[in-house]
Amino acid sequence: MDDILSWFQLKSVPGVGNLLFKRLIERFGTPAAALSAARVDLLAVEGVGEHLVDAIRHPAQPAGAAAEIEHALCQGCRLVTLTDPDFPPLLKEIPDPPPFLYVRGDLAGCPRPIAVVGSRNATAYGLETTHRICKGLAGLGFTVVSGMALGIDAAAHEGALSGHGRTVAVLGSGLDNIYPPQHRRLAERIAAGGAVISEFPLQAGPEAHHFPVRNRIISGMSLGTVVVEATKNSGSLITARLAAEQNREVFAVPGSIQSFKSMGTHTLIKEGAKLVENVQDIVAELGHFLEDDAPPRRESASDAPWHRLTAAEAVVAAALTAYPVHIDDLVRRLAMETGSLSGILLQLELKGIVTQLPGKLFVAAGVDRSRTP
Repeated sequence: MDDILSWFQLKSVPGVGNLLFKRLIERFGTPAAALSAARVDLLAVEGVGEHLVDAIRHPAQPAGAAAEIEHALCQGCRLVTLTDPDFPPLLKEIPDPPPFLYVRGDLAGCPRPIAVVGSRNATAYGLETTHRICKGLAGLGFTVVSGMALGIDAAAHEGALSGHGRTVAVLGSGLDNIYPPQHRRLAERIAAGGAVISEFPLQAGPEAHHFPVRNRIISGMSLGTVVVEATKNSGSLITARLAAEQNREVFAVPGSIQSFKSMGTHTLIKEGAKLVENVQDIVAELGHFLEDDAPPRRESASDAPWHRLTAAEAVVAAALTAYPVHIDDLVRRLAMETGSLSGILLQLELKGIVTQLPGKLFVAAGVDRSRTP
C-alpha cells in the first residue's frame, strides 16, 4: 500500500504532469526516491525549477488515495505502474505515458497489440469488415486494442473474441463507470481473456476531454493503428495521427468515395497510410512480429487449427475471406509460386482452415455469410 501511495502522491503534485513524472522515474527509479531526493538532484531534472522542488519535497497527502486503492483491490482491479513488468512496453516509449493504469483482467497475456478504431455510427460494411479483420488478427496471435465505443470499436472487440483471441479495451472513463453502459457485458467478456484498462480514477465519468487523452494510450501501446471508417473530424484521426507521431504504423480501410464516413480514412491514405483490404495487408507490414515467441494460451476445439499453422500457412490463410478467390489471383497477391501455394492451400484444407470450390476457387472455411456483427 505504501509503495503505490507514493505514486498517487507524486502524481498529485501541482506541476508534475505525465511527461515530467516519466523524467523523474527515469532519474530516480521510484516515486518514493523522487519525493525524498536532494534539492540539487531534483533541479538537475529538465522541467524542475525552485518552486517545483519545494512542492515535490513537501507534497500534500492526496485526498482519498488510500480508499481508492483499497476499493480497486476489492473490485478485482490491479494498479499497474510504469515500472511494473506488466505495463505495456510500447506505451513506456511515448513521451507522456500515464504513471499507472487501472487494470481489470490480464495485460501480461496480450502480445502483439494492434489498435483498430473508427466511427461510432458505422455502416454495415464497416462493421463486417472490422469484425472479419479483427477475427483474422486474433487468429494469427495479435491482440486487438480499441476503445469499446459503439460502432467500429465494439466490432473490433467482438471480432477478436470470435477468433478466440485477446483484446484490450482502453476506456475514457473509470473502470467503475463503464461507458457506454450497454457495453458492461462486453467489458466482462474482454476482461475474461484480455484486459479493460483506464488511467482515470475508478469513478471518473466519460468526460469529453478524456477521450483525446485516452487515444494516446490506444495508439501508444500498439504496433500500429487501423482506421476503418472516419469522417474528416473524427476522433479516430486523432488516434491515427498520434500513432504517426509515436513512430507507429498507420493503416486505413478504404470505403465508398460517395460516403462522408470514409472521407477521413481516404485522407489518411492520401497522406501515406497503408491501404488495408484484408488481414494480409497488415501482416505484410507487421508479420515479422509473428516470429517472436508468444506466451502459450489454451486452445478450444474451434480455434486449435489456427495455432498449428506455419508462418507461410498463416500468411496464406490471412489472405482468404468469405469471398471466393482464384488461385492465380492469390499467386499475384502473395507473390508466391503456384506449386508452393498449391501445397500450402492443400495443408490448410486438411486443417479445416480453407475450403476449395470448383474452378480452383478458395474461401475461408466455416464463414457464416448471413452473419451481421
